[in-house]
Amino acid sequence: MPLLDQVISQAEFAEVIGVSEARVSQLMADGVLARGDTAHNLILSYCERLRDQAAGRMGDSMGLDLVQERAALAREQREGQAIKNAVARKEYAPVGLLADVLGQAASAVVGRFDQLEGTMRKACPDLPDEAKTAVLQVIASARNEWIRSTARLVSESVDAMMDSDDAGGDEDEPYSEGLPA
Repeated sequence: MPLLDQVISQAEFAEVIGVSEARVSQLMADGVLARGDTAHNLILSYCERLRDQAAGRMGDSMGLDLVQERAALAREQREGQAIKNAVARKEYAPVGLLADVLGQAASAVVGRFDQLEGTMRKACPDLPDEAKTAVLQVIASARNEWIRSTARLVSESVDAMMDSDDAGGDEDEPYSEGLPA
């Protein structure tokens, strides 16, 4: 009977393939190798497992799948490059930066609006109180509408972005529609 057609022990097989007996035992427990099999079949099963691992057709012991991990990495790199290109074309800016800029602009305008009453009193001391009140009401109404419009624009933009993501939107293009860059 040829050597490869003989049933061999775990220790003998471990020595043949150059791993520990504990590793062979684990492979048998995982169902990769069959207990009491011939050396030939054990070697075939072990080599098939090695080919699958090398080709990335199976996950490793930590639950990682090489094919999926490579695809995820490629997607992240593609998205990162798309963002860099959009930034270079001045079509995209981080949401945090846009929020900061909008907040600073709003603060500057509100500060000027708050100074208006004192400026009117100095520039036009004879202006009737009714006229001052009318001007201040128009300014307050404009400020309130600005706040409402800005909130609505942000809400609509976020909703559109979420709808685009849900519908499987173009992942190569970062969302920037309706947002100032």
